[in-house]
Amino acid sequence: MADTKREIERKYELPVRAGGGADARPTLPDLTRVPGVSSLFDQGVAELDAVYYDTADLRLAADKLTLRRRTGGADAGWHLKFPVSTGIRDEIQAPLADTVPDELAALLRSRLRGSALIPVVRLRSSREVTHLLDADGALLAEVSVDTVLAERLTGMPGRVAAWAEVEVELADGGDPAILDAVEKKLRKGGLRPAAAPSKLSRALKETAPEGAVDGSARHPVPVTAGDHVLAYVRAQADAITAQDPAVRRDLPDAVHQMRVATRRMRSAFRTYRKILDRSVTDPIADELKWLAGELGVDRDHEVLAERITARLDALPGTLVLGPVRARVQIWNAAGSTDSRGATVAVLDGERYLALLRSVDALLADPPLRKGADVPPDQALPKAILKDYGRLAARIEHALALRPGEERDVALHEARKAAKRARYAGEAAKPVLGRPAKRFADRMKAVQTVLGDHQDSVVAREALRALAVKAHAAGETAFTWGLLYGQEEAQAERRERELPRVWAEASDREGRAALAG
Repeated sequence: MADTKREIERKYELPVRAGGGADARPTLPDLTRVPGVSSLFDQGVAELDAVYYDTADLRLAADKLTLRRRTGGADAGWHLKFPVSTGIRDEIQAPLADTVPDELAALLRSRLRGSALIPVVRLRSSREVTHLLDADGALLAEVSVDTVLAERLTGMPGRVAAWAEVEVELADGGDPAILDAVEKKLRKGGLRPAAAPSKLSRALKETAPEGAVDGSARHPVPVTAGDHVLAYVRAQADAITAQDPAVRRDLPDAVHQMRVATRRMRSAFRTYRKILDRSVTDPIADELKWLAGELGVDRDHEVLAERITARLDALPGTLVLGPVRARVQIWNAAGSTDSRGATVAVLDGERYLALLRSVDALLADPPLRKGADVPPDQALPKAILKDYGRLAARIEHALALRPGEERDVALHEARKAAKRARYAGEAAKPVLGRPAKRFADRMKAVQTVLGDHQDSVVAREALRALAVKAHAAGETAFTWGLLYGQEEAQAERRERELPRVWAEASDREGRAALAG
């Protein structure tokens, strides 16, 4: 089984003499003089041998991921690292094996898309480890002095590089302030933060074939309307890829973020249909809708459970009659287990992989129409205002209906239009700036009111189903009826609030600024 560890560390460069060899390991500054450090404990020297794997086009490295098989040291095995922020990575460890463990391979599926993993770099390191301890003997941080020999295994096999570096890794649950204190001492001793974020990135750079192009500058600066729309689509494709392993790891908000990316891309296809050919984008949009629906099983249940639980927690204990909490817990556990398994099965399926490949193909050979060559400050506002018009018509229609099921459905359709208008505004922010941001924010306000109304509709359906089960089991349905009534009142409040929020959002001056 794989284990996950949050790795918080900083790297520092040691001098390298002419000829590429690392200098003899220098004596580090006296780290016992670092505030909070009382003693040092020498852990000795470990000999580490790691082979790093990637695709032939170094897809993982481009996304700052590392996959290695390492022997030597206390944590020999397979290590997969995902960036969290600068100096922070999540390391997922699996036992030593000849091939990539299945649980790690699954986390890379959205990036590999069927491509093979091959050995790209071998790193052999001699690591001298010292523990920094506080007055009670508790571990604060681990300092490693590494002498590294890197060997290229693909692209230009046999090319080598050597260097020495220092790593300072925070102990589990430690105070990050100790890293600042250690860095201050190391800087006084002449060390400087490493330019490369990881050993692998430095090894790839220093052993790269002559004239190799840095893949970080793959995409040109957007100029035309088509450029900007494609940049937005590409950002959503990258988000889907990045959220895939987070969903598999069941990280907070991962399903929601992945679902949002699918919706944003689909909205872009619909909003900017004069820029991208619908004969190509419509089939992809259909598949994005399918994926969002599958992901929604998990996300919608999560949101609904949180809503019902919050309502229940707010009730006085005297109004909670019968085994209400137990029934909610059973319902929630059953729904979460089923939906999570279904979500992972979707991500493991061939249909999902085909969708990712179809998006790749679109970005590689975009189906641009004549509108793609129009200046973005002309083409984008027209598309946005068209979405606004669609939203205005749907809200007007919904508000003209009597309260009831038909109006609920109409308000739900208006919510989807508000979301599409919001995404259109967000996509145009790099071009239109403040007016687009203001438009998107106002559409979000409308979406929020309509979204809460729709959540109330769904919650009432779930509460009624729970009440039916409780009644069939001989339990009182009093509390379920009370919660149902609260949701009904909330929906009525949102319906009364909508005209005011819409009036604020449909500002003519703001639309004029958007259109230039």
